[in-house]
Amino acid sequence: MSYSEPYPAPAVAAEPHSRAAPRWLSGVLGLVLTPVALGLLSYGGFRAQPSPLGEVVADRDAPGVALLAGGAILLLVVAALGAWSSTGPLAGGLVWGVLPGVIGLAMPRWDLDLLRLLPDELRGGALRWLFSGGLIAAGFLLVGTGLAATLVRRRR
Repeated sequence: MSYSEPYPAPAVAAEPHSRAAPRWLSGVLGLVLTPVALGLLSYGGFRAQPSPLGEVVADRDAPGVALLAGGAILLLVVAALGAWSSTGPLAGGLVWGVLPGVIGLAMPRWDLDLLRLLPDELRGGALRWLFSGGLIAAGFLLVGTGLAATLVRRRR
């Protein structure tokens, strides 16, 4: 009498796919989309802010609010790149958020010299964004997103 095998023979494991392409593409997208998002947030914040006298404005600047929303959505896309590879949020957060924020805290003159290269409208928003701590906060949040994505991927 012949018995069948109680368990099927193990299948030959497929070779793991390379992670180089997702890492590379995520990193490039993170480095390209992050400054665009931060620029939209800076300019949108500049347009949507109240007048210098602090008067409350009943009507908001619709393009400014749309720019703020667009910048926030692009930052969300950069953070979501962490599901694909943590390189995008890490690179974008470090290069465009943490590094300029730390330089701005340690040596504000360098950041002021760099901000002079921007157009006036963008310079005003970026100046507030940089020295209020918004830029370094956004950078650390993107870095945290990338680190969290890495830790979750390693637990699997």
